[in-house]
Amino acid sequence: MRDILEAVAAGELSPAAAEAELAGYATTGAGRFDAARESRRGVPEAILGEGKTPAETATLAEAALETTGRAVVTRADDTTVTAVTNRLPADATVDRDERARTLVVHAADFEPPSLDATVGLVTGGTSDAMAAGEAAVVVGEMGATVERVEDVGVAHLGRVLDHLDALRAADVLVVAAGREGALPTVVAGLVDTPVIGLPVSTGYGHGGDGEAALAGMLQSCTVVSVVNVDAGFVAGAQAGMIARAVAGAREE
Repeated sequence: MRDILEAVAAGELSPAAAEAELAGYATTGAGRFDAARESRRGVPEAILGEGKTPAETATLAEAALETTGRAVVTRADDTTVTAVTNRLPADATVDRDERARTLVVHAADFEPPSLDATVGLVTGGTSDAMAAGEAAVVVGEMGATVERVEDVGVAHLGRVLDHLDALRAADVLVVAAGREGALPTVVAGLVDTPVIGLPVSTGYGHGGDGEAALAGMLQSCTVVSVVNVDAGFVAGAQAGMIARAVAGAREE
């Protein structure tokens, strides 16, 4: 503790970084940032832009960058992205995925993790790309390799079968689908790797907005784990944790 206090006194460590070292989180005017999430759970803390003002999100992103060297923002609209980027240091690296509505910022000295594991991201159609993209960002930030297999919905089963070798080669699969949500069940019946079903809020009429997809995945006759509707971050984090376990086993 004394070393931390002396570093603050010498100007070598900011008060926010010191608080993160001591308490595991940094307190800001927009809330507390969980700086110890990654060391505690293996999953980087993300800042949900939805429901926050752009200024609040920018404040938390600053705290994230200061305490962990990285900021991950989800559900970020254009105004939020502008607010965050306007407060970044000039040497920061910024990666925005407009479709997935994510923003990832790395400090100049940030060293990203690397895992000897592959996560397959599978989508039924182009409309599923937003949720799948959010999952892909999380998986990538956890250090796993992301392999995407897109637009292989069950309306033409041959599209899935054409990619069967790639699906079987992955260590874990996240399968995103809307409508009736059948794709994860089909994929899980063809592979011997863990499958995480990601229901997407595409569809209309009865059971629309992801309800039918979620219900269908929960009733899957093959072994599938299921997250909430459009919960790309959760699906990606779960896949990343499995990938980390696989990579750890390979190192033994």
